Amino acid sequence: MELSGVVPWGRNIDEYREMFRLSYEDMKKKIAGFGDGPASFNFQASQAGADVTSFDPIYSFSASQLRKRIDEVRKTVMQQMAESTENYVWNRITSLSELERVRMSAMEMFLSDLEQGRREGRYIPHQLPDRLPYSGITFDIGLSSHFLLMYTSLGFDFHVSAISEMLRVCREVRIFPLCDLDSNSSELTERVINAFRQRYDVRIEKTAYEFQKGADCMLRISNQ
Repeated sequence: MELSGVVPWGRNIDEYREMFRLSYEDMKKKIAGFGDGPASFNFQASQAGADVTSFDPIYSFSASQLRKRIDEVRKTVMQQMAESTENYVWNRITSLSELERVRMSAMEMFLSDLEQGRREGRYIPHQLPDRLPYSGITFDIGLSSHFLLMYTSLGFDFHVSAISEMLRVCREVRIFPLCDLDSNSSELTERVINAFRQRYDVRIEKTAYEFQKGADCMLRISNQ
């Protein structure tokens, strides 16, 4: 994996809990985050006593390498946000400056925790749909934030393989959001949902979280 192709952008525990409807009871369960990137969810949840393991290929890089890459893309990302403000809901995060502060705060927490978290086995380099280092159900809940179903160019087979691998090791999987990068519903999402309906309990649930307009639903797939 080339770090030059990565655009790190992190969310915090409050956003995760709203995106995935994580209750207090859920936070007592064993949680896996897939494609977590530089989110601070693992750090903040672990500080509160939760059991969270995050998987992402960027965890093979050092904190200093990732900090350098964040600094390289920060201005570009914020410029893109400035050019598309009409695509977002500015209520909880009320301005571009606040957005930058929230995102940088989350990524700083992640960077401060990465080395220790890697030693503790909380950050594991891994890229879906590669096989995970577990023989069967290991986690209660598997999460995918702003990755699966958003990047339609990855194709149907990739998504089915990735979600199948998550379900192999998780009792249930939660995916947010259910739109593509332009906030549009996609044929891919419908096909993926239909592919899992026969073997799993599949539900679409409204969430309290909406920053990208139209991105306010979560997909829950559970082993029956």
